[in-house]
This record gives sequence, structure tokens and C-alpha cells, in this order.
Amino acid sequence: MPSSTEAETPAEESAGKTRTAPSRRRPSPWRRRMATAVSVFGELLITGGVVLGLFVAYSLWWTNVVANQEAKRDSSAVREHWEAAPDDDGDDTTPPPAYDPQDGIGFLHVPAMTGDDILVKPGTGLDVLNGGVAGYYEDPVASAMPWDEEGNFSLAAHRDGHGAKFHDIDKIDVGDPIVFETENTWYVYRTSAILPETSKYNTEVLAPIPEESGATEAGRYITLTTCTPLYTSRHRYVVWGELVRTEDVDEMRTPPEELRETE
Repeated sequence: MPSSTEAETPAEESAGKTRTAPSRRRPSPWRRRMATAVSVFGELLITGGVVLGLFVAYSLWWTNVVANQEAKRDSSAVREHWEAAPDDDGDDTTPPPAYDPQDGIGFLHVPAMTGDDILVKPGTGLDVLNGGVAGYYEDPVASAMPWDEEGNFSLAAHRDGHGAKFHDIDKIDVGDPIVFETENTWYVYRTSAILPETSKYNTEVLAPIPEESGATEAGRYITLTTCTPLYTSRHRYVVWGELVRTEDVDEMRTPPEELRETE
């Protein structure tokens, strides 16, 4: 039988082994700093992604909501002005509301592009187009008006965000109708040519005789312009039309047959 001293030897050896086991090395200060930097950078990437996502949502969704609300309000004001008149008995001497062209001159209808009527105002600056409307050019080439005897009624609108009224301009084909509605007249155009991409500095597309559309003589034209490709403003997409007839607006504001066909 082994002695007590001999019996304790394995435990002592085990304890000795435990005492002499190598301890885990603490990371160097440089490694700790690197780990912290990587962690912070990762958090910044996540935060940046969230911010970018919110910005995209704001640009492509919320600006549409706000612009469409503004355009709806302004459109209603224009139509209410058109409908305003003194009482039939002649006793009401109150004049109808004062009309300001800045409120809008009429409504664009393009069934192939949208089922909405698009309010048209003077100017093509962001202060105009961001309101969810189309604007007619005042510079660098001044637009003619639909009621002018000749010229080019040239318009612009956003393709993405802020109402995106010309978002589906690429759905328009040659031969499709483009109708402009004023208080007293329907102006019916027929799409004559399309330019899917051109320089944003190409002002010839706005000329009174837009030769790039194939036009060779003075007439009554309409031009729609917007940015392309989608979600960029590098180039311009252009659609041209030529007036085929006008119709007087009746008491029911019955649209021309080109619009009734799409209802």
C-alpha cells in the first residue's frame, strides 16, 4: 500500500500542471484600436445606408405625395375660376375671381402616358416643376401658346419625384394623341416624332420649327421634354406633336373623341 506522500503525488502533479498552463495573451493596444475602428466604421456604414434609404424614399415617394397635393389644389383653383360667373339674374355684381396665368393656363392630356390631367404653368424652373405640374418654356427659347397662329408649344416636367408627371413618356408612340385643354378650347395634337435621347443643351428641339422632328415649315407644334435615363438628368427625352384640329368646349366640357376612347 503506498504511503500518504506517494498518494498525493498525482494530485500535486495535476495541480502543478494547472499552475503551469499557458495563459491567454491579451491583444496588443494596436489590435484593440483596429477592432474599435472596424466596429465604428461598420456602424457608420449601416447608418449611412439607413440615411441613404431615407433620402431615396423622400426623393422618389414623399416628394410625389407633396407635389401631387399641391398640384391638385392648384388644378381645382383653375377649374373653379373657369366655372365662376355672376348669377343669371344679373343682380350679383361681384366679379369672378381674378385670374393669374401663374395659377395655370390649362391642362395637358396624354392617354398613352398617364390618365391624369396635368396642370400647365409658366416657366420650367424647379420652383414651378416641383409643384407637380408641367411648365412651358420661357427661356432659352420662348414657347408659343396653343392659340397662336404658329409656333411650338414646348413643355417640360419631372420624370422622377415631385409628381413625376412625365414618368411614362416612353410609352408614347408616333400617332398617339396629345390634347391641351383651356377654358374655351380643346387643342388636339398627334404625335409626329420621338427623340429618345439628346443633349440637355440641345435647344433646337424647342425651335418654332423643330426640324429634328422632321418639320420643314411653320405650323402649330407641341413639344414634351423630360430627363433621361430614369433617375438621372444627363440627357433629355423629347416627344413632338402637330396640331390636327381644335374643338370648342361645350357646357358639359365633353372631351374630344381621342380622350373618350380611353375612358
